[in-house]
Amino acid sequence: MTLLFGLFGLFALAAAACGDDSSPTATSSNSNGGEITVLAAASLTDAFRELGVAFQTANPATKVTFSFGASSTLVTQINQGAPADVFASADLANMDKLTGAGGAGAAGTPIAFATNKLQIIVGKGNPRGMAGPADLAKPGVVYVTAAPAVPIGKYAQQVLDKAKVVVTPKSLEADVRAVVNKVTLGEADAGIVYATDVKAAGDKAAGVTIPDDVNVLATYPIAVIKATKNAPAANAFIAYVTSAPGQAILATFGFAKP
Repeated sequence: MTLLFGLFGLFALAAAACGDDSSPTATSSNSNGGEITVLAAASLTDAFRELGVAFQTANPATKVTFSFGASSTLVTQINQGAPADVFASADLANMDKLTGAGGAGAAGTPIAFATNKLQIIVGKGNPRGMAGPADLAKPGVVYVTAAPAVPIGKYAQQVLDKAKVVVTPKSLEADVRAVVNKVTLGEADAGIVYATDVKAAGDKAAGVTIPDDVNVLATYPIAVIKATKNAPAANAFIAYVTSAPGQAILATFGFAKP
């Protein structure tokens, strides 16, 4: 099925999914146990690892294994038959590749569970004195990003287009974590990443705010894969992600609700 989210649809999905603390999914996800494999966008790495621990504490009979990477790579793997029970994408377009014609399909309608803004990541102390997107085009600035098929690569280009900035990247990295690594290791001066990635980098990097009029709001959808071998546990994991405790964990890492 094609993933088409309108503005009101996103809020409706979020409201239905999150509920309140009295919801039965807030502390218990009704899993029957077993194992599930969750393929998730690289930007969700730290948040989902912590969320996975909390989920398994609430559901000790269930084991969760994560695989993180570019959403475009993960959905290709799923569509080629890689074993997976849940897919969490950093954009709607790659989720649509799963649910659309020729995709492996989802067992139900994908749910938008988080949003994220973008920032420019620079080295500790901002040695280049970057102040905004226009500075990425300054002579000598080494800028890195990801390929357009990767959500962060697409989002970054949208920011540059809105800001009317033309810059040639030094390299196209595999995912957003690779962009962060290039900057924190001093192999690049700057990149456009998610605000949550700047936060996760801690004192190894600094973030430069991108004005709202040229920024992009990334929406994260999640779905159970149609070929799952453990639908109860897969649905339980999503229920936990969208519950009050799950949303609270995501918030500590800088993610916002849809």
